[in-house]
Amino acid sequence: MPQHSHANAPLCPACDGFAKAAIATGTRRPDGTRVTITADCRTCQGTGHLPARSLTAAARA
Repeated sequence: MPQHSHANAPLCPACDGFAKAAIATGTRRPDGTRVTITADCRTCQGTGHLPARSLTAAARA
């Protein structure tokens, strides 16, 4: 299925648009599935794109 693209929003340079990651903790639930946690990119707070405040600050410099 096609994904919507955000042509006007530049990708985050820290995560290259892959802002969330699922990390396995190594433990298993009683049904056998693994316990995972999600981690968000610190630069873009999990959006995958640069925040608007970063864009305006970069434009001033």
